[in-house]
Amino acid sequence: MTGNLLPVNPKKEIAIIRVGSYWAFKHFFEDKEIFQELADYYDKDGFRFILKTPGERNLVAKILERRGFSVKVIESSRGYVVKLSRKSRYSWVLKNSLARIETAEWRIFLMKDKESVKEAKKLGAKLVEVDVQF
Repeated sequence: MTGNLLPVNPKKEIAIIRVGSYWAFKHFFEDKEIFQELADYYDKDGFRFILKTPGERNLVAKILERRGFSVKVIESSRGYVVKLSRKSRYSWVLKNSLARIETAEWRIFLMKDKESVKEAKKLGAKLVEVDVQF
């Protein structure tokens, strides 16, 4: 009897992405209790969470899963990196990025999730098709 089933709220997905020698993720937690539980890992200068060891990564993933999030651990930046010309405005990309590097011609961003990559592409960014070391 399918008419009596309650709708299931989809889990919010958080991507924990490898950035060189550490993993990072970005998420705004409406529940301050969750943020407090993860506060030791928060990098206030980069507005992101930094996990320096596989143990920290695994612990945080378990905490997030217990709190109802779907966690995806990403070991390669491929598919999550976009670039913009140095002459372009970039604040809209920066707010959804985990890391950034610059060259003479480009600003290159590691985005926090696939949705942010799609949004950046809609706004003119180009996908970088290779692994990038940040």
